[in-house]
Amino acid sequence: MPYPPDLLNSHERVVVDMNPHWLYFLEPILTGVVALVLLVLFLSGDGGVADAFAKILAVVAIIVILWGVVRFVKWRTVDFVVTSDRVIFREGVFAKHGIEIPLGRVNNVNFSQGILERIVGAGNLMIESGGEDGQSHFTDIRRPQDVQRTIHEMIDQSLRRSSGAMGREGAPASPLPPPSAAFSSGSMSVADELAKLQDLVDRGTITPQQFEAQKQRLLGG
Repeated sequence: MPYPPDLLNSHERVVVDMNPHWLYFLEPILTGVVALVLLVLFLSGDGGVADAFAKILAVVAIIVILWGVVRFVKWRTVDFVVTSDRVIFREGVFAKHGIEIPLGRVNNVNFSQGILERIVGAGNLMIESGGEDGQSHFTDIRRPQDVQRTIHEMIDQSLRRSSGAMGREGAPASPLPPPSAAFSSGSMSVADELAKLQDLVDRGTITPQQFEAQKQRLLGG
């Protein structure tokens, strides 16, 4: 189900909108396969014990089917969204809950994949942000490496938009907004802001000269 447009800001656009990877269904699928194999084996035998086990396994199979249906309904309601302003996660069939992380507060984005996840193109994301949330973990993300790269691209574009807005308001145009605008987390230390600036240098978003200028502003120089 697409993310509702009426929940977006006027200037905001959706870049990534996805439900979890099909690995979300792995547990009920494996349980169903095991139950089906055992059911076939017991049905091929003789005797009252085999019949009793077959009935038990038939009940288990029904439970697994219901489990899969419930999991599918939940899967339909899980949204992982990246917009030009924020990262959004929502879930819930009747009562919705989730988190929103403004791009300006994102300090780091990491992804991890096991062997099976690499084969099927799934993985997990860990987003480290300023403020009370700290670290947010998201599982069963499709193509997590691509999502990680997209989030970094949106952060860079957000910084450039902030820089352009400063120029239009009559302030001296600069490729980067001041630290108070670009890194407003409410709890970031000077060291955190310097680390964020260094990351922008490493990615080629700003030049070493621009880094030094921002560093001097942070240190009151």
